[in-house]
Amino acid sequence: MTRRLVAAALVLVTAALATGCGGRSDGWGAEPTSIAGGGPDGVYFAYGTRLAEELSARFDLDVSAEQTAGSVDNLLRVASGESLLGFAQGDAAADAVAGVGAFAEPLPVQAVARLYDEYLHVVVREDSDIDQLADLTGRTVSLGAENSGVNVIASRVLDAADVDVASIDDPQLGLGDSIRALEDSTIDGFFWVGGIPTPGIAELARTTPVRLLPIEQGWVADVNERYSHAYRQADLPVGLYGIAESEPTLAVPNYLVTAADTPDGVVRDVLDALFGARTSIAHDVPVAAFLDRTQAIFTGPVPLHPGAVEYFRSQRD
Repeated sequence: MTRRLVAAALVLVTAALATGCGGRSDGWGAEPTSIAGGGPDGVYFAYGTRLAEELSARFDLDVSAEQTAGSVDNLLRVASGESLLGFAQGDAAADAVAGVGAFAEPLPVQAVARLYDEYLHVVVREDSDIDQLADLTGRTVSLGAENSGVNVIASRVLDAADVDVASIDDPQLGLGDSIRALEDSTIDGFFWVGGIPTPGIAELARTTPVRLLPIEQGWVADVNERYSHAYRQADLPVGLYGIAESEPTLAVPNYLVTAADTPDGVVRDVLDALFGARTSIAHDVPVAAFLDRTQAIFTGPVPLHPGAVEYFRSQRD
């Protein structure tokens, strides 16, 4: 009898290992599931790709990361049901639930978790004569792709700095195209908002030395007062992308979001995978190491999904 019980237990353990972590919640459909990421050179897409791999392996699913224009695009995709999950800057997500800014009406999106903070980069070549935001007037500078969170922040910061956005020739490029255009000197600089280091910019700096323009802290305070208090003052550290001095900038939290009608069990599964694989994901996407259960719940004014509330409460038991 004992041998039969041991054998049966081994069969169950082997089956559980073969399907990942031992079962998934109800609510997952049979169709392929997508995660709205971002451009191929940014953190969103890298993080989304690794999360998709973990969900696929753990729960025997077909999950993939999709290339997108960024936060605004991701929020629209999640709200419409085109994507199950998406990455979004906290300011864009706050606009989405309020139905302001880039959003004509409130979107039915909720937060799964706060992931990490993103930093505003204003990148120019090291040999550029551009030293401050005021010098961008009349220049060709990408303020981010259309429907991106980068574009939202770029416009707000330039306004706070009294730089006329209309005076800038903006080709509205995503990160990858911005990098190539700066390499070719077809643009004078570009805005980017992402985790540090952002892989594409790190690769650019290896072949084309760059500088990051300072963002005055008074501008950050002004933007924060005017737009949902989603921002904070921050610094880009010495050595990042080869820069010789720390530069002041603006930081904004980043959320993983889903639709309000996503089944609670699906959200719990996502969080199980997200936290369970944090260390392995961080090997490929360093910002994943900043994921923390005590901070992940702070997503206001974007409400936490009920499934996320259940998950985080269960972790306190």
